[in-house]
Amino acid sequence: MLNLSGKNALVTGIANNRSIAWGIAQQLHKAGANLGITYLPDDKGKMEKKVAELVEPLNPSLFLPCNVENDEQIQSTFATIRQEWGKLDILVHCLAFAKKEDLTGGFSQTSRSGFNTALEVSTYSLVQLSGAAKPLMTQGGSIITLTYLGAVRAIPNYNVMGVAKAGLEASVRYLAAEFGSENIRVNGISAGPIRTLASSAVGGILDMIHHVEEVAPLRRTVTQLEVGNTAAFLCSDLASGITGQILYVDAGYEIMGM
Repeated sequence: MLNLSGKNALVTGIANNRSIAWGIAQQLHKAGANLGITYLPDDKGKMEKKVAELVEPLNPSLFLPCNVENDEQIQSTFATIRQEWGKLDILVHCLAFAKKEDLTGGFSQTSRSGFNTALEVSTYSLVQLSGAAKPLMTQGGSIITLTYLGAVRAIPNYNVMGVAKAGLEASVRYLAAEFGSENIRVNGISAGPIRTLASSAVGGILDMIHHVEEVAPLRRTVTQLEVGNTAAFLCSDLASGITGQILYVDAGYEIMGM
């Protein structure tokens, strides 16, 4: 039986009830994990209020601002975890961003600043957060990130995010190799297209979803909760022998040639 009781889990990337991170947080809570939630702060506090109201039923014991472009906020987040929890068992990385203009048109027209932003937020943040989490995973742990098929195939309009996700998947392997001796597992979930706040920036996202529904073996796309179930499994002792892997949760679309 999947049981995460006694496990401390930090979940990043919840923006609204369509976020894949929200589905993951729900399933971790259902399995008994003690949750910490981070949110992206803004000047008016709108995101803090929105996310706080959404996650209230999950009764998180930590609710912290964390902009991964701000080193001080990252340090503060993990200092608070050390002070309040003493240890961390699970880190869920659901962070990705690219400028909207870099998710349409030709990839060769990606701006330097757009390329750097996409790689910093979507890729380097996993490396940085994992490095901060490692000293707190004193009893081993599980780190999960989210990727997409565009990391290994050219997907229309995915552009610079595909490069960022390719770097993310390589980071999973390098982190898994480094952290394995500490009994810390690092894996990625490659989810099928789901209409979220982040995916809405990708040109033609609805066409992508409809295509998957027509072609995937299960003749549908997946839900946030299905991705959440996989994440909960990877965070549990049931997956104790799995690390450095990318698991596809996409209704089987990845196997299809046409």
